[in-house]
Amino acid sequence: MIDGTAVQLHDQIKLLRINRGISQVDLANALGVTKQSVSNWENDNIMPSIEMLIKIASYFSVTPDYLLGFEKGQSIDVSGLSDLQIVHLRLLIDDLRKNSFGKEE
Repeated sequence: MIDGTAVQLHDQIKLLRINRGISQVDLANALGVTKQSVSNWENDNIMPSIEMLIKIASYFSVTPDYLLGFEKGQSIDVSGLSDLQIVHLRLLIDDLRKNSFGKEE
């Protein structure tokens, strides 16, 4: 549960995909599956396998627990970034938290 609301896996996959601005075809290609598989997951017709759940989580840089609605926070993969770049990201995140333009309505 996130903020007292049950989060469904199919909704989470769709929301992450839309927020990233990619199509079902793009996601399918990135994961090595068909567009129909992505469509079936998003329409709650079938669930991805455990192995695919891990692959989806990795693709979106979230944990499987986040996808399943057990975890509120998201993480950002900063591997390959310098310490200075990571500091800049932290400052940007702090600014977004302080300003209303970074908040969802």
